Amino acid sequence: MAQNTENKEAFRDSIGTVTKEGKRAWVFPKKPSGNYYKYRKYVSYFLLAFLLLAPFIKINGNQFLLFNVLERRFNIFGLPFWPQDFYLFVISMIIGVIFITLFTVSFGRIFCGWICPQTIFMEMVFRRIEYWIDGDRGAQIRLAKQPWNAEKIRKRGLKWSIFFFISFIIANIFLAYLIGSDQLIRYILEGPGNHSSTLVSLTIFTGVFYFIFAWFREQVCIIACPYGRLQGVLLDNKSVVVAYDYKRGEAENGRKKFRKNEDRNALGHGDCIDCSQCVHVCPTGIDIRNGTQLECVNCTACIDACDHIMESVGYPKGLIRYASIDNIEKKARFTFTPRMKGYVAVLTILTGLLIGMLFLRNDVEASVLRLPGQLYEHKGDYIISNVYTYKVINKTVKDIEDVQIKLLSPKGEIKSVGNKTFIIPKEGLAEGTLFIEIDKGLLDNDKTKVKLGIYSGDTLIETTSATFLGPRSYR
Repeated sequence: MAQNTENKEAFRDSIGTVTKEGKRAWVFPKKPSGNYYKYRKYVSYFLLAFLLLAPFIKINGNQFLLFNVLERRFNIFGLPFWPQDFYLFVISMIIGVIFITLFTVSFGRIFCGWICPQTIFMEMVFRRIEYWIDGDRGAQIRLAKQPWNAEKIRKRGLKWSIFFFISFIIANIFLAYLIGSDQLIRYILEGPGNHSSTLVSLTIFTGVFYFIFAWFREQVCIIACPYGRLQGVLLDNKSVVVAYDYKRGEAENGRKKFRKNEDRNALGHGDCIDCSQCVHVCPTGIDIRNGTQLECVNCTACIDACDHIMESVGYPKGLIRYASIDNIEKKARFTFTPRMKGYVAVLTILTGLLIGMLFLRNDVEASVLRLPGQLYEHKGDYIISNVYTYKVINKTVKDIEDVQIKLLSPKGEIKSVGNKTFIIPKEGLAEGTLFIEIDKGLLDNDKTKVKLGIYSGDTLIETTSATFLGPRSYR
């Protein structure tokens, strides 16, 4: 008995895409079909359209999504985030992580099967092209085994060429997220020869995407992606995942091939007819009947395949379905566990905090700092002068004109180096140097906090403060 149990669990000792010799075992999944696959196509094509169009959508002049790491500028849903707003970006990322964690605790790796860009591109773009050129599972296996004749060269050349072209398109879209769509279009119109560094980056991205979708494929989900390993920590018996109902499928004497007019209940066999269609259709090459596994991305292809077979032999559908272990073993319904409630509470608090911070965020942010290494200077008998550098950031999509900096407290005078007023360009910054002069009788001690106002015309648009150095008082 112990040996049988050990043999049944032997599949967990290795992954299905590696042979015993340590070589790559290619997966040739059967083309899926069914209700879940139809709904996945709707979701996938919507997300593909969103992914391709998002860099070119503008809200109030801001790119809808932008992740310009080099210039440290980010746009999330049209809202610009500068380095000074990094705390907001961090909170947004934490909210995203907690949301995915909550979703995983509740519904397993459903994100991977329905929303993950890797799965969407692999299953809904590249594999569909592969089915069109190479044929279904059987035809692909035969093509892989046959020698390099004219047919194989033609099919491989056509497929790889299309894969490379699509990878190039994806690389351009990826670049639009990094540098901005306007910048990308300008580079294209000016010609790649004028932007050789960008062309090199584009070539590297294209090569990476081609490698992933033409060769590495499902290995990304199994080996490279850390999310799959989180399942072992996050899932429990109450999590709803793609699961095989082993009680119904195995019964007392296990699964058995289907025979017409056979009384399987009397023989003690379950409803699983051991057709292996759930295995053949799996894009990661696993047998879902072995239970929840690292490789399973919850794509529901096995559900559709099993439902079709059950319908064909006259058995009820749902042998493989979305269910929890408790549902299969105890017929328990989905319940909102204390752990889920805890995640929801944290998510609600952080979301409320983020919304509040977004409402309190200013469109203009200023910093005024004393020039490093400079001491105060006497101007006559009573006036003390300090030199400062200032930076004023404009987070809006409009230029802010007629800007000047005024001293709010204590009383004194500001003298700018250059023009007294200046313009802050849209989504840019203005910087310069100024002197603050204050009567030493108004200073608290050797360090006095001064308050400054940033005005556009007569309108106060931002306030900031700085430290003013003066002679030490011995009063």
